[in-house]
Amino acid sequence: MIYAEFASFYDQLFDERLYDRWLRFVQQTVPLPASVLDVACGTGQLLVRLQSAGFTVTGCDLSFEMLSLADQHLQAAGSENVLLVQANMLDLTDFPQFSAITCFDDSLCYLANQAEMQQVFQQVYQHLESGGKFLFDVITPYQTDQKYPGYMYNYHDEEQAFLWSSYAGKQEHSVDHELVFFKYEPAKQAFARYEELHHERTYPLTTYRRLLQAAGFSHVIVTSDFGENEPTPTTTRWFVVAEKRNA
Repeated sequence: MIYAEFASFYDQLFDERLYDRWLRFVQQTVPLPASVLDVACGTGQLLVRLQSAGFTVTGCDLSFEMLSLADQHLQAAGSENVLLVQANMLDLTDFPQFSAITCFDDSLCYLANQAEMQQVFQQVYQHLESGGKFLFDVITPYQTDQKYPGYMYNYHDEEQAFLWSSYAGKQEHSVDHELVFFKYEPAKQAFARYEELHHERTYPLTTYRRLLQAAGFSHVIVTSDFGENEPTPTTTRWFVVAEKRNA
């Protein structure tokens, strides 16, 4: 499962300022009081901020390791009454309806194909209250085709090292991220080596609009820069708000 070993590195490598920008994006779009389900919640950093801002929050993620870290962060922040559920975004059957559902950090781009994307959109629509909003972001074809291929990032300290390399994928508008990391194990007096391969795929904006409409969303707004600007041909990530408007 992806993010199994990488989970322990995630917080160290991630720019925490992005969580604050996602929080502002939600605050500008979803009025209080509101219940929010954060799909693919990861280590729970956004959940902490959302609850602190007054939202009633629930988090779900496919990775047990990520949820364990999320629980630690919530406890450290003194956050209470936050339900964490290990769940696949393809099946939200056991969840109630929410005022808003969020899915950030291009988590939707890990879905295998358009059929799975359609299924997630339908699941989200069914679990939104009337007037509820679905907020998500996805990387753009410009990001997969122009920016990611050849990208490299390396990090190390005395106890661990991390190497990230990105390559163009075989599918259209896709990318493969090769993650290699080393962690020092005192008992062995040696570094253990771990590897994960992450595959992301995105689609033209017209495809996302079509799939959202097919799921029932008739009102969709697309922006860039966390809702601050209009998209351009060189936008690397789209920020989408889709509203459930019952006929």
